[in-house]
Amino acid sequence: MIDLKELILSKDNLIPLLRKLKKDARLIAPIKNEYGDTLFSEIDDIDAMKIDLHNQPQASLKPFFLPQQETLAGYTVNNGEYSFTPPDKAQDTIFFGVRSCDLTALLYMDLIFSKPSKDATYYDRRNHSLIITLGCNQPFANCFCEATGSGPYLEYGYGLQFIDLGDRYFVSAGRGKGADLLKKWAYFFREVNEEDQKKRYQLFLEARGQFTRNIQVAHACQKLQEEAVPEEIWETLSRRCYDCGGCAYVCPTCTCYSIDDMAQGTNHGIRVRSWDACTSSGFTRMAGGHNPTDRSRYALKRRFLHKLKHDYAHHGKPSCTGCGRCVDICFGGVDITTFIDLLTTQKTT
Repeated sequence: MIDLKELILSKDNLIPLLRKLKKDARLIAPIKNEYGDTLFSEIDDIDAMKIDLHNQPQASLKPFFLPQQETLAGYTVNNGEYSFTPPDKAQDTIFFGVRSCDLTALLYMDLIFSKPSKDATYYDRRNHSLIITLGCNQPFANCFCEATGSGPYLEYGYGLQFIDLGDRYFVSAGRGKGADLLKKWAYFFREVNEEDQKKRYQLFLEARGQFTRNIQVAHACQKLQEEAVPEEIWETLSRRCYDCGGCAYVCPTCTCYSIDDMAQGTNHGIRVRSWDACTSSGFTRMAGGHNPTDRSRYALKRRFLHKLKHDYAHHGKPSCTGCGRCVDICFGGVDITTFIDLLTTQKTT
């Protein structure tokens, strides 16, 4: 009897399989657009769009589960009484080609939006999703997922995990939806043999040995639990921060937001949730213009302590997944790896 937990998919069968999946759900995958950018995008015509599994998508899955701006509800006011209309229900969606660090980020978001009670809008999208990950055989230049425990392969959390063996994919089923998918479309797959198992393990070892950056994440997290950060580190980082907010916008685990009621007429409107960021000067600015945070000294303090100190204390691991996007986007050179290096070597620039 075929083991539906681990199977092999020939690369020749990938597009036919995705075509079948698209009939049952919205399909999202890394697509290279006309400008050469790789972004997670909805596939309208699978034969006309170029799925890019070789480059890191410039943005994570976060906008699909926590949009940059979204309507949480419509409201009307009658005689001083408010009534609310919920947003449309989420549609079934399959995300294909998701890197391990991005699914790890989504699992972190599950924690954030489950307490103190489940966020209905977020979990509606989450419950209607299936995540198909792609293990990283070749780490990207600035990623460091091995140091954060979020890659290059995953052990849990995925619906399906694909590992590229060259001319075929080693496919592992995780959560129930993944196993159901393999059962439904079993004729696309074959059984795993000993050669496939050996190849998968060999690629895993090779991937772990290809990380070019030695980022001491665990050391930094432990050090932050035991002692305060020297003031000169915060000052060094803040001098070089341009307050652009790019790091928070590309980060897959930055989940700060603000909520506003926006009038659409005299007695009705919408309640809107929008991204916010602790790195923004307005995040701590109070009425009258007073800001209790000294931006010249502590522009990045809240962000780094949140990810490496407080989340580590609460969850036993940092909320940085090592995707490296903040390294790519920060033109001031004050991304989280710079902070970790300064902290663990006690050097300032």
